[in-house]
Amino acid sequence: MALSPAIFLDKDGTLLADVPYNVDPALMTFAPGARAGLRRLASTGLPLVVISNQSGLAYGRFDEAQLAAMAQRLKRMFSDAGAQLDALYWCPHHPAGSVSRYARLCDCRKPACGLLRRAAKDLRLDLSASWMIGDILDDVEAGRRAGCETVLLNVGNETIWRGGPLRRPRIVVPDLLAAADAVLARLASRGGLLDGVAA
Repeated sequence: MALSPAIFLDKDGTLLADVPYNVDPALMTFAPGARAGLRRLASTGLPLVVISNQSGLAYGRFDEAQLAAMAQRLKRMFSDAGAQLDALYWCPHHPAGSVSRYARLCDCRKPACGLLRRAAKDLRLDLSASWMIGDILDDVEAGRRAGCETVLLNVGNETIWRGGPLRRPRIVVPDLLAAADAVLARLASRGGLLDGVAA
């Protein structure tokens, strides 16, 4: 069975309005351009996979039951936008955390690429043909480390701009709708993948 490309998406600041440590379903709202962008990305037929750092677990700000409720709400939001959330992976760790089982270094907290590699193994994904879309350079670095193409949403959430060869996105755009348009254009230029799909 051939491996499939996928589109990896950061959650806060990319899909959702950036509310720090938010897992309250009532406060989850799409970021500007995200609803339309998701619909466009869904038209590719590729798996849509969310990759998210959730250090609030390590800091004791919320628990796994609250994260599960967030995940269910996110799944419904995808559906409402005409898309399907194929998988959601989160990293609960932070070395400065107060919850001992999560207070450690790991290979899954972005900018590490452990979550993308885990998704690739679970879902049989071709990382070299996949995309990572996020709003900070840690998202870009995680994608580059995994071998993905990368898109940075320049929405003001990256404040440090620490450089490096793995922190250079392929594309920089203002929102997820523009990211979707750019990804669809690249996929179409490769030929065949979008046959019969309205761009």
